[in-house]
Amino acid sequence: MSVSQLEQIPRAAMLWLMLALIALLIPHAMRIPLWTSALFVCLALWRYLVFRGFVSAVSRYIKLPLAALVFSGVYLSYGTLLGLEPTVALLMAALALKLLESAAQKDGYLLVFLGYFVCITVFLFSQSLPMVLYLLIPISLLTTALLALHIPEQQHLSVASYRFAWGMLLQAVPLMLVLFFLFPRIDPLWQVPLKRGNAVTGVSDRMQPGDISRLSQSAAVAFRVTFEEQIPPRQQLYWRGPVLSGFSDGAWLTVDTVNRPLNERYAKPYKLEGEALNYTVIVEPGGQQWLYALRRPESSDLGIRRLPEDQLVASFPLFDRYTYTMRSYPDAPMNEPLSTWRRELELALPAGENPAMVAMAKRLWAQTGDAQSYVQAVFDHFRSEPFYYTLEPPPLSKRNPMDDFLFRSRRGFCEHYAYAFVVLMRAAGVPARVVAGYQGGEVNPVNGSVIVRQFDAHAWAEVWMGSARGWQRVDPTAAVAPARIESGLQDAAAQEFLSDSPMSPLHFTNIRWLNSLRLQYDALVYRWQRFILGYDASAQFDFLQRALGGVDVRRFVALLMAVAVLVMLPLIWFLLRHRKPAPLSPEDKQLRRLQNKLAAAQLHRNTGEAVAHWGERVAKAEPAIAGDMRQFVNLYEALSYRRRSDQHPQYLRQLRACVRRIRVH
Repeated sequence: MSVSQLEQIPRAAMLWLMLALIALLIPHAMRIPLWTSALFVCLALWRYLVFRGFVSAVSRYIKLPLAALVFSGVYLSYGTLLGLEPTVALLMAALALKLLESAAQKDGYLLVFLGYFVCITVFLFSQSLPMVLYLLIPISLLTTALLALHIPEQQHLSVASYRFAWGMLLQAVPLMLVLFFLFPRIDPLWQVPLKRGNAVTGVSDRMQPGDISRLSQSAAVAFRVTFEEQIPPRQQLYWRGPVLSGFSDGAWLTVDTVNRPLNERYAKPYKLEGEALNYTVIVEPGGQQWLYALRRPESSDLGIRRLPEDQLVASFPLFDRYTYTMRSYPDAPMNEPLSTWRRELELALPAGENPAMVAMAKRLWAQTGDAQSYVQAVFDHFRSEPFYYTLEPPPLSKRNPMDDFLFRSRRGFCEHYAYAFVVLMRAAGVPARVVAGYQGGEVNPVNGSVIVRQFDAHAWAEVWMGSARGWQRVDPTAAVAPARIESGLQDAAAQEFLSDSPMSPLHFTNIRWLNSLRLQYDALVYRWQRFILGYDASAQFDFLQRALGGVDVRRFVALLMAVAVLVMLPLIWFLLRHRKPAPLSPEDKQLRRLQNKLAAAQLHRNTGEAVAHWGERVAKAEPAIAGDMRQFVNLYEALSYRRRSDQHPQYLRQLRACVRRIRVH
């Protein structure tokens, strides 16, 4: 169906739309298939060539098969049309196809509002501060395109239009702040976790030699922590994650809830001893369910469950950033009695594997005779023998990997030493298990937060030392590389540290100004995450409690009225103060001139009277000028209410001629 010239998208609006849509493609380009991005660019380029008149518009006989190919391509790329990434890929392709066929002004409106919707989809993947700042660009371009749709005579991109769009967005900031802080944040009645297609990251519930060492090459943030009290020394910052008590196919595993007896599915209350540590954790999304905390954690947060081995589990996989508060009692003993099931679990070893290590364990046990002396003997063995701490350990044999490590290579990362230590304990009849998590973290002096990164991933052992002392942490890595525990991976393995990322800012911490800039930025990111992204219903209630001294209907209404006065009145004053009378259009100038001429004959136009009604009244009162009067009305309405066209100057000349001819004697 052909579109008349008056109904077409204005040229400037089309250019703004193309710029906005290309800007929208950039944040999605890395998460949708490459062919989708290429198709988007090609279709946008073709539409630009149509816009310039170099090629003809694509017929519907091509568009329909193209749409079918897009659906097929997305399905082949993802294996489904459901899910977050497939839906976004379809949305971006549909946006490009709509741009290709857009011609009428209504198509322009649809593209603008689709563009706003695509902006929202970006936040499903990233809510970082840089991304929010970047999205201001496509939002401002879309707003400029929306303005240009109402200015048909504008043929080229105008900086003034872009500046005007920014003015409109800035005027909306006060209202945005009011809605952000005061609009009730009601939890949804139901929700579905938005599982993304990216791989699960971070510490896993399955550990074998090499797993944690692979994380050592990543500087990505795992979580951030702020303490209410003084930050404990680095050597005490053991962030417990999954507790690996099971063993299968050469790997340590967590034990699923369904495979536990009923009395081992929930933690029992324990005696609170020692000084409490209160802290808040903001953990990055990783697709896992476990959370990280210091020894003996307690939390009142809903959705957090503590297992008997002091492992914290969220009620859903963490595909989004998650904030929780915690209280730990590091000095409280973990001495709940071992059940028969638990003792058998923490002693289990596959029969026939690592015979040399088993023989060594029996020999050392015979020399010591008790758990405390035996643990110290094994610890001293790691300290005295020529073991090496490395981020790139050599591969081990699949049959007897720990024999290979302990007696041949002697080169390993923390999981190698924790693995070997626990096998030695169990082989001697001492219950033991591997604990995976993170150790240490960088203290940011700007805001006092602790930054724990993926390269801080660590594994250590816990050994049962009898009912009086219970489970005790033993870290064999400290025997081989004490610098890893005391000062971090960067000092313990300086030559291998982040070797895959030579330009990481963490390589340049000795440059004071650069390191200061890095820490300032990280502090800004932390504030963004905690106070903006973390502003949920609970935070809003606390804010209103502090602001009002209590939350009730009367105080809340009073606050809304006060905010309305403080926000809206200055804005109204500013707008009225800078408001200038709009200049009369040429047709309105001729209308005023005619009104003045006819007023002398008492043919006044009443207040609020339509021009057509006034013109008909004058025509009936003065038949001699009825024809000219009706022509004036028709020309005036054509100039005022129709889109500007090539006939506009001609209509204006005829309008002036009508005014000159109309005389009343």
